[in-house]
Amino acid sequence: MRRFLLLSLVYSSILLLMISCKSYQLKDAKPVSNTEKTVENLYFSSKEDYVYKCQMDVYKNHISGILIIKKISETTHRVVMTSDFGNKMIDFEISENDFKLNYVLADLDKKMVINFLKNDFQELLRQKFPVKESFENDDSKIYLSKFDKKQYYLFFDKENGLLNQIIYTQNNKEKIDFTFEAKKTTFAEVINLQHKDFKINIKLFQITENK
Repeated sequence: MRRFLLLSLVYSSILLLMISCKSYQLKDAKPVSNTEKTVENLYFSSKEDYVYKCQMDVYKNHISGILIIKKISETTHRVVMTSDFGNKMIDFEISENDFKLNYVLADLDKKMVINFLKNDFQELLRQKFPVKESFENDDSKIYLSKFDKKQYYLFFDKENGLLNQIIYTQNNKEKIDFTFEAKKTTFAEVINLQHKDFKINIKLFQITENK
């Protein structure tokens, strides 16, 4: 637990020293006719429990635990993280516009830690993306979606149609690279969240089979 507390302190320091990212440019892709009006990330659309082994790396700090995500309404998910020994660390409900903290361990009750988790999971669990432009390369169909100053590039594999990457940018700066390894549209066995403006990485590995 001291490691997770250290995470919050490191995260606070990093925010003060953030290095600006280079402008994101989509490479090796050509524009195509925009036939889709909306695309979706369906990996958390089932009402079954999504249970993952969670590994978080922040600079030289490593934190691990169990992460459970459950869709509790059409717009809201509940997210619970426990230690490897089953002790609850944090429990919250989240949608695109709302966040309700049900429980947080005292050591984790830091504004920066809460905001970090809130922002990352709002992006990970976002389901619908209105399409502004469409592109393709040799391997993927790529859709550009925009919300205010945020932009999302969604990459769908041409062979199986599965979403395998989302690049989230803000003010044209790359913020987070989400990658997915999946065999079906509603469940990704492996998920990787890599921040581009500071060294935070979250990896999720399937524990239970999602039906």
